[in-house]
Amino acid sequence: MIRFLSLSLFVLAAACSSPPQGDVAVRPAAPPTAMVAAANPHATEAGLEALRNGGNAIDAAIAIQTTLSLVEPQSSGIGGGAFMLYYNATTGETTVYDGREAAPAVVTEDHWLDTAGEPLPFLTAWTSGRAVGVPGVIALLARAHADHGAADWSGNFDFAANLAENGFAISPRLQGFMVRVNAMRDVSATPDMQAYFYDADGNPWPVGHVLRNPDYAESLRLIADDWRNFYEGPLAGEIVAAVNTGDVPGNMTLDDLANYQVVEREPLCRTYRIYEICSAPPPASGGIIVNQILGMLEPFDMAATGPATVEGWRRFIEASRLAYADRDAYIGDPAFTGIPVEALLSDEYIGARAALIDRETALPDVSSGNADMPGTSHFTVIDFDGNIVSMTTTVEFLFGSNRMAGGFFLNNQLTDFNFRPRDTEGYLTANAPAGGKRPRSSLSPTIVFDERGDFVLTTGSPGGASIIAYTAKTLVGMLDWNLSPQDAIELPNVVGRGNVVRLEDTFPAEIAAELEALGFTLDANRSENSGIHIIRQLEDGTLAGGADPRREGTVGLLSRPAEE
Repeated sequence: MIRFLSLSLFVLAAACSSPPQGDVAVRPAAPPTAMVAAANPHATEAGLEALRNGGNAIDAAIAIQTTLSLVEPQSSGIGGGAFMLYYNATTGETTVYDGREAAPAVVTEDHWLDTAGEPLPFLTAWTSGRAVGVPGVIALLARAHADHGAADWSGNFDFAANLAENGFAISPRLQGFMVRVNAMRDVSATPDMQAYFYDADGNPWPVGHVLRNPDYAESLRLIADDWRNFYEGPLAGEIVAAVNTGDVPGNMTLDDLANYQVVEREPLCRTYRIYEICSAPPPASGGIIVNQILGMLEPFDMAATGPATVEGWRRFIEASRLAYADRDAYIGDPAFTGIPVEALLSDEYIGARAALIDRETALPDVSSGNADMPGTSHFTVIDFDGNIVSMTTTVEFLFGSNRMAGGFFLNNQLTDFNFRPRDTEGYLTANAPAGGKRPRSSLSPTIVFDERGDFVLTTGSPGGASIIAYTAKTLVGMLDWNLSPQDAIELPNVVGRGNVVRLEDTFPAEIAAELEALGFTLDANRSENSGIHIIRQLEDGTLAGGADPRREGTVGLLSRPAEE
């Protein structure tokens, strides 16, 4: 039976009493403790407060997500979508909640084509109304809370609503993105966004400026009264109005919002050595593609070729390249596209792909295999009772579509569809746009169990298509290279996709030179924007957590209050 689950923007787990930490946190075996790891200190504290007030992992997730929507709006928010894996410690069951955005009903395969039949430029599409999918985060949280929540629904919104009213200091990271978007104001920074982030002269507010958002606070209190107020009534009307305006307006209706449905799915799990690796199924890529990468590495002694060797990285790169090729060819919304899940994860197929890696030089080219039919932000929570939430949440690109409604940003998730809906032979691709369809996602929330079914670790990351590589890196780092969560996070990110391999600027130069000598084409010295959060249970029963220094993530610890 599947035991645990994971998500990618914030992490909550069991831990001991202490203020939020940015490094590693360890939980004593007793008394019971809880841990939160999230992408921003305010979000971490929001999750801890929910747990202090008697909530469980689901309640903490609501507090974290609504806070991230305020303090990290460039990455995720209630105007976007998410995948949540929830492990129920009482029943031992794991559920995947699919809150991925959905296309409006009138969308067709030519959604991203201009009048000449050519794809729109991305920068035009990014901030267009056509980019906005029907948001799924609130419906996901409501469904999960109805099934498993412990505290009152409305109380989970207090932390974020109060912070929005009282204000928070703009962080260096947020301010950096405000500057970046302001430099592209010809294609971004909508009027609402300008009024929120910039002064009367059009200059971004400085680091430390106290930013208040009373409109968002009002929206949260409306949703706290009844989650359906997001999908019906005045707020829904405001969302539709924000989408269906501008030079490239969208075509969302009130019915699209009212008809949105969360989908409950089974996690996809596969054995890797002595472990069971579980993640989200399509339209997310993690369950298939992360498991493919690990499956291709299993025939090799990865423990003997660690992160200081060219051979360890060569194998990881080639497995990634082959798996990404399958992702691009096969993964889409299973309601619209036949996805050969069993074939892609079969021992026979993965063994054949692994055989391609057993060579001394780089593969000259990669393509998808023949798998016939018989395919952001991260947080994790473990509460005092052992329930786990791992959730990947996103608005897609910088501040989503830049369009705002009710004080929050709306996603641009429909740009995840293929802009060219048909391949060179005229066949409709798996990820072509369609009405009601959910675009392919790279979200890879992951939970690992041992051979007894006991929890080992949870990991995940934001980062677009690179999420898969970021997540797989941490699994190899911990399971094969015996690294701590924090050391696995701080390994240089390596993204092998297609014929060019991206290397983070911290990647050892001498190993990069050896990879080039083997025939790899490298794009080196890059800044890779992962945001990994990990919780791992150690052999003595304690928990170790890690937060990605590339972002503003923190780990928070909390002990169960003593009974009076």
